[in-house]
Amino acid sequence: MTQVPSISLNDGRSIPQLGFGVFQIEPEKTADAVRTAIEVGYRHLDTAQMYGNEKETGQGVKDSGVSRDDVWITSKLNNGFHRPDDARRSFDETLEKLGTDYIDLFLIHWPLPTQYDGDYVSTWKVLEEFKRDGRARSIGVSNFQVPHLEKLAQETETVPSVNQIEVHPYFSNYQVRAYGAEHGIATEAWSPIAQGKVLDDPELERIAKDVGKTTAQVTLRWHIQRGDIIFPKSVTRERVEANFDIFDFELDDRQIADISALDKGEDGRTGPNPDTFDMIPD
Repeated sequence: MTQVPSISLNDGRSIPQLGFGVFQIEPEKTADAVRTAIEVGYRHLDTAQMYGNEKETGQGVKDSGVSRDDVWITSKLNNGFHRPDDARRSFDETLEKLGTDYIDLFLIHWPLPTQYDGDYVSTWKVLEEFKRDGRARSIGVSNFQVPHLEKLAQETETVPSVNQIEVHPYFSNYQVRAYGAEHGIATEAWSPIAQGKVLDDPELERIAKDVGKTTAQVTLRWHIQRGDIIFPKSVTRERVEANFDIFDFELDDRQIADISALDKGEDGRTGPNPDTFDMIPD
């Protein structure tokens, strides 16, 4: 079986660099998709309370027959549960739905600086509780900008292990990635192929032809070689396998640079801006 490289986190743990994401997979399809991913070789799963499929993700792990301890599971706090007691209650529910007594990585999903009087620090301190009691082996954040990270650094004791942010060839998110690199925060790249928008890019098509791979595989390999943690998702076994088949080739420095040059800055962003995003689900 292909050996997926790992990234060392600032808390001493190692996370598989390639994972399987279940964002936008319907609950009724999630268990089968997770089981398929594990059969293919994935040992890192990324879900969230807001995805509505934590229970099915846990069921897929159980159905796979692979030991829970051999699968890295990440989930994220729902935007409606930032207040400390709400966060504690919802975290208990996450463990129950996943069918486990611990989670490998738990994240604040969005900073929501315009909600909760701008207070995500008290939420982070609750995650520190989860880490201290061992129910969250690692803790981190998602969609945090540099000022949000700096506030945590000033007011709390724990540096996030990861920051899960939008990153792809059209949106390098350079400033946030650079801050993470400087402070030992690993970057997890969501939307690694820009929700498919990069797949027809002529530059990527040229490089894909040169290396005998697809544009998706080239893009995922670009992430891997830059040190990003990624978790592409699909419910099609052929594509799940193709996304895993990215460790038998390398991009050279020129190819890496050519892909990086596709960056469009803010114009390349496909998701909401974390500085203004304020959605709290009903």
